[in-house]
Parts: sequence; structure tokens; C-alpha cells
Amino acid sequence: MARHNPTPPRPKGASQSRTQWRDQLESWQAHHSTCAIESLIRLTRSPLQSLLTWLVVAIATALPATLYVALQNVQSLGYNWQDSSQISVFINRQAAGQAIEKWRVELANQPGIEQVVYISPDQALAEFREYSGLGEVLNDLEENPLPPVLLVQPDASASQGEVLEQLLQELNAHALSEEAKLDMMWVKRLQQLIDLASRGVFFLAALLVLGLLLVIGNTIRLAIENRRDEIVVVKLVGGTDAYVRRPFLYTGLWYGLGGGVIALILLALGLTWLSVPVAKLASLYHSEFRLQGLNFYTSIQLVLLAGLVGLAGAWLAVGRHLRAIKPE
Repeated sequence: MARHNPTPPRPKGASQSRTQWRDQLESWQAHHSTCAIESLIRLTRSPLQSLLTWLVVAIATALPATLYVALQNVQSLGYNWQDSSQISVFINRQAAGQAIEKWRVELANQPGIEQVVYISPDQALAEFREYSGLGEVLNDLEENPLPPVLLVQPDASASQGEVLEQLLQELNAHALSEEAKLDMMWVKRLQQLIDLASRGVFFLAALLVLGLLLVIGNTIRLAIENRRDEIVVVKLVGGTDAYVRRPFLYTGLWYGLGGGVIALILLALGLTWLSVPVAKLASLYHSEFRLQGLNFYTSIQLVLLAGLVGLAGAWLAVGRHLRAIKPE
């Protein structure tokens, strides 16, 4: 005779508790969804007021974002220039051509040097005449004032630090050299200015965030006052502060997200407007530099940050003014 092992029945209390918890979770999710949708619909019912608030949030968000993008472009441009460690060696005008060529070959075969290019005085004068626009003035010169030049390009192993300084000293000490020049101090100054500007952008962003908190907080305060009677009725029938607070929090969130999206649009329009003249200016310097905007992930972060600021402003306003509304 086969044995039968009946499964022990589950306690009714645990099953009811689990069901009750699931119902509460579904009710909580439904209320959040309803509050989010209704708060957005309420904003669309007063489009002018909502648009003005979104524009204020967008401008306050776009200002530091624009400065951030400008700093990123200047910094990338500075890094490109900083990577160029080319040394210009001005040669004595009395040096013989064979001696210059012999030194060029020796430098090209020297470890740590990637390339050595010789520029004769005639080549230098022709290049200067082409790009300076002073052709008629140069035609009046009795003799070419430009010396021969060797452009020495160190490789990656000798383009930084003490190795580069030692190479510069060796080039200066050579008998054919009048001066070897590597002017990187302006790049270092540019980097210091960028660091200073970064601190300024952070400080400005902090001030604008504070202003956004005040603007959104004041907007939410007005919305609370307009719905004061409704809040009193909800509290009379047992509504908690958290229940009453949710629609206003979603209102602040929508203000922030909408302003962040508009800020991205303004930033994109500004970059599009400036990209053509910047490209033309870069081409005059034989550069392929192009303005770069925010990437996808940074754009998402900007919108979410604006939404969090709107949510924080609404939280502060609701927490302060909601306690003052009590049923009599």
C-alpha cells in the first residue's frame, strides 16, 4: 500500500499578510502613477505659467552647461597643443648648407627624435608671405631676414619632462645653433586659467541651483495655496501628509525635467549657430578643431540633475507649508 504524504497547509495568517502587502504595494504604485499623470495634465492646463517656469529653469540650467561645454572645448584644444612638443632650432645664417644637412641627419638618427625637417630661408619667407598678407612689403626687402630653421619633433618617450629639457639644452649648445625654442609656458598658463574657470563654473552652478530651489519652491507654494481647501478636505478624511505631498513633488519634478530638456535644446541651437564660424576660424590656422557638445550620457545626466533640483525645491516648499495647513 503506497504511502501518502500530505503537504501541510500554510498558515492563513501568512497568506493574508502577503496578500495584504501586495495590495498595498499595488495601491501605492497606482497612486504614484495617478499623481504623476495628473500633475503633468494640471501643468498643461496653465501653459503660459508652466512655460515661463520651464524657461526660467532652462536658462538657469543652460548657463552653467554652456560654460562647461566651452571649458571642455578649450581644454581639449589646449591638450592638443600641449601634445605638440616640437622644437624650433634657429641656425646661424653663416652656416654652410652641407654642415646643416649633416647635423639634420645626425639628429634624425638620434634616439628619442621622431622627425627633423629643414626649412630654408627662402621657404620660410615664402610661407610668411603667403599667410601674413604682407607680400608687397616683403618685396621691398633688400635681403631675406629669416634664418634657416630645423624643426625637431621628439617621439613620445622624449616629449615630456627632464628628457625634453635635456634635448633642448643640447640643441642650444650646438655650434650651428643660435637658439632652440620651445615655448610651452603659455599652455601651462592656459591650463591654470581653465582650472580657475572650472571653479567659477562650479560656483555659478551652485548659485543657480539655489535660485532654482527658490523659484520652484515659490511656484509650489502658490500651488499649495490655490489648493488649500482641497488639502484640508483630504486631511479631514484621513489623508496623510505623504499622500497630500506626492502631487506637488511630481509637479516640481516635471518642472525640473521640462526645464532640463529645454536647456538641451537651447544649448544645441547655440552650438549649431557657432559651429560654422568656429570651423572657419580653425581652418585659417590649418586646424581640424570642431565644437563638441554634450554626449548622450552627459545630456541625460543634465536633465536628471535638473529634475532632482525641481524635486528638491518642491520637497522643501511642501514640507514647510503643508504643516501649516491643518483642519479646524
